[in-house]
Amino acid sequence: MEKLDEHTLPHWWIDVQKALETENIDGFRSEFMNLHPYDQTQIFLAQEKKERMLIYTYLSPEEMADILENIELDRLDPILTEMDARYASQVLGEMATDDAVDVLNTLDQNEVASFLTIMDKEDAEDIKGLLHYEEKTAGSIMTTEFVAIEAAMTIREAMVHLRNEAPDAETIYYVYVVNEDKKLVGVISLRDLIISEEDRAISDVMSDRIVSISVGEDQEEAAKMMRDYDLLALPVVDFQQHLLGIITVDDIMDVMDEEASEDYSKLAAVSDMETPDTSAWMAAKKRLPWLIVLLFLGMLTANLIGQFEQALTKVPLLAVFIPLIAGMAGNTGTQALAVAVRGIATGESRADGKIRILLREAMTGLITGISCGVVITAVIYLWQGEFYLGLLVGLSILGSLVVATIAGSFIPLLMHRLHVDPAVASGPFITSINDIISILIYFGMATLFMDMLIS
Repeated sequence: MEKLDEHTLPHWWIDVQKALETENIDGFRSEFMNLHPYDQTQIFLAQEKKERMLIYTYLSPEEMADILENIELDRLDPILTEMDARYASQVLGEMATDDAVDVLNTLDQNEVASFLTIMDKEDAEDIKGLLHYEEKTAGSIMTTEFVAIEAAMTIREAMVHLRNEAPDAETIYYVYVVNEDKKLVGVISLRDLIISEEDRAISDVMSDRIVSISVGEDQEEAAKMMRDYDLLALPVVDFQQHLLGIITVDDIMDVMDEEASEDYSKLAAVSDMETPDTSAWMAAKKRLPWLIVLLFLGMLTANLIGQFEQALTKVPLLAVFIPLIAGMAGNTGTQALAVAVRGIATGESRADGKIRILLREAMTGLITGISCGVVITAVIYLWQGEFYLGLLVGLSILGSLVVATIAGSFIPLLMHRLHVDPAVASGPFITSINDIISILIYFGMATLFMDMLIS
């Protein structure tokens, strides 16, 4: 298939579009089926409903399944709804089982029941076998379309079995070995199968050092295992080591993208990642809970400043530097938060890693605090001719930056220890907390410096 680039896209796009407009099925298939599935998907998504209805009649369920597998889940419901129900069920049946399950999990129960009822019985049974697994677990993203061979087979017998099963398997780079009880006992690569002597037993060639994951484990743990062990597929087993399915690298890439988007949205204090199709009402509904919390934290900060009204009356110039100190603390805390959350995500925070992160961030806060403190002290002295005011602001920045970096790294580490998603310690939340801390430090020190400031 030809992969489109920005130079060839207009040419092919125009040819496909003309074929659709003239309802030239032969011309359409000639151009469209020569494209990469990703590019087919982009052309399909750009069409109006009238053209999409034509495409459904031009493509077989198997061909349409390749397109649906490239479309984001939240955009599939209206597409499936506008299809003929029987055609839609056939398309779902032609999709990889794990992808079909992902799609059905976005639909309501009545729609799921309807599709499964009219779907091919064998396809429906395969899909039902995965539907009951809890979302975001290894079981929910695994596929049952894999090749397993028995340890007692010879290489010759295994190759015959592989040739028969390969057309329906999602991947054959790894072939899994089971015993007579269907328990996972080994794995053999396609390369070893090809180069081994045909009369040798599988049990003599296979590797019994197996990396597997329990069906109930979190999908993020599966992603870490595949990253750490450089796997193209990961076997999924139950508590008795029965082989239930495999997780392939393409599904793990989707998981990593999903988890990264989810963590990013939480760090930005948004409940769920918004898409361009999200309405203004839905976007506001997702953002409001955090904004209300931050509103009350902001009111607490304002009330705190009000408690030091007497100090501001005596030295009005103190108010000028409130945004500076609070902003520096908030920015530093957010930086420390990002480092800590990344450390948790990559596994660097385990055991002594947590202490190392905290000590490093504390030292970073101390170094940056001293540097910024010295600079601002000199600037204020040259600008206002007030050495003690400059010293007050410099020391406040030093204290605020040290505390902010420690808080920014400690809070997500603590949440992780308590089995709470550390990404919930969002940037705006950390910033608001550090605003309060920095104001306390600033006005606390201003009280100590008051006599020098007004003399």
